[in-house]
Amino acid sequence: MLRSKKLLSGCLAFFLFATMLPGAEAHAAIQNNALDQLVGGLSSVLNPVEGTTEDAILSQAEKLHIQLVDISLEEEEESTLVMANVKNVLNVRSEPAEDAEKVGKLYKDCGGTIIDSVDGWTKIRSGNLEGWCNNDYLLFGDEAEQMAAEVGMTLAVVNTETLRVRKGPGTEEGIMGLVPNGEVLEVVDDSNEEWVCVDYEGADGYISAEFVTTSFHVDAGETLEEIKEREKAEAEAKRHVNYDAIQTDEDTTRLLGALIQCEAGGESYEGQVAVGAVVMNRVRSSAYPDSIYGVIFASGQFTPAMNGKVAQVYNSGKIYKSCLQAAQEAINGTSNVGSATHFRRNDGRDGIVIGNHVFY
Repeated sequence: MLRSKKLLSGCLAFFLFATMLPGAEAHAAIQNNALDQLVGGLSSVLNPVEGTTEDAILSQAEKLHIQLVDISLEEEEESTLVMANVKNVLNVRSEPAEDAEKVGKLYKDCGGTIIDSVDGWTKIRSGNLEGWCNNDYLLFGDEAEQMAAEVGMTLAVVNTETLRVRKGPGTEEGIMGLVPNGEVLEVVDDSNEEWVCVDYEGADGYISAEFVTTSFHVDAGETLEEIKEREKAEAEAKRHVNYDAIQTDEDTTRLLGALIQCEAGGESYEGQVAVGAVVMNRVRSSAYPDSIYGVIFASGQFTPAMNGKVAQVYNSGKIYKSCLQAAQEAINGTSNVGSATHFRRNDGRDGIVIGNHVFY
């Protein structure tokens, strides 16, 4: 999930929006490029080498088809960061008028950069989306940066062939697992210059800072074209499932199990059920897609879905029995977190604490 992270120190933050595509072909409801379409418009990070200049980073981004929205955070310059200030969604229009054509949507917790402003309207760029928003539904300056710090995250991308994830910050610590080149992990703490603490299947893991590049980002909005593609993929995924009755086929249970493993594979069984319950609570809520598939791959919600990890685990078939059992229990209606629809690393926020997560 999206968890609280600090805003980048220094004078330049790169807000990264790109497409992370799963490698292997998915089965049944995850065929016909549904996964590829749903992951469109999400976030990735670069692997600049030591001494890389800003021009080189932008050049590399162009080669990788990654869009960068760079925000100056220098105190003497006015911030160009803008955040959506809505409960659900904000329409983005082609012109600064309420009756102008809609070109896309900004969702709660989404952000972008200011291009222009006029008469109570601001033109923004957020991922592939560019258009005008009513200022009544936007946050600027310090308020925008404060929200970004609350809802954004720091990601670490592995830039070596294989990297060990350890139980503590040191080469003498036990190994929790191995992650390949290009793997994207959510950063829990990067205050140690030599070791970065990351979320590894719901538990704290440590990776050498020498072999990763970290960047801060917030979620992007969607163009109308991207929304249509996502909804088409969701409709394709629903063919085998009666979601109104919350009945699923084996493939959908496996998909939920794969997400649970990515988010809480290292947590207790109780913590695994809780993650499944959050997904099912969203399925039942009118504020979210009405399918397990749609909830998992909704724009900017679950980091492992964004970076392709869920697809990898699903395709591998190597899903922990406990995670599959937790998925089925959640589908059957069990919730040990009430009606909670969010969770994050336990950072002192009010909520139900289970293991390393707080549910709210």
